Amino acid sequence: MKRLLQKISLGLCAVSMLAVFAFGATANAQGDATNAVCRGVAAAGGSGCGQRAGDPTVTSVVRTGINIFSVIVGVAAVIMIIVGGLKYILSSGDPSNITSAKNTVIYAIVGLIVVSMAQLIVKFVLGRTT
Repeated sequence: MKRLLQKISLGLCAVSMLAVFAFGATANAQGDATNAVCRGVAAAGGSGCGQRAGDPTVTSVVRTGINIFSVIVGVAAVIMIIVGGLKYILSSGDPSNITSAKNTVIYAIVGLIVVSMAQLIVKFVLGRTT
């Protein structure tokens, strides 16, 4: 069971790292294209290469990061609730196994509550700062 949980957590970490790198690569490619266009506009004597509506801002990057993190933690919590349920079913009436299964489910639910509160706090702070 521990190996399964380790593999699941390692897989979630890998997926989250992949998402972060993919988002960064996309933003970097868009930034390179924008810089090339701005150099061309400046060479022609024009202006107007400031912040545009499509450019990523700190607020949008933080929101995207928090949303990705919340989805990953939500999926992990649902998996842990399922694992806790399976542990409870397979406990065969052993009090220590039942306690372990209940703790797994409780910790997964607490994790979901913490992530939802983090979402609310980040949205509140970003709303106040922008």
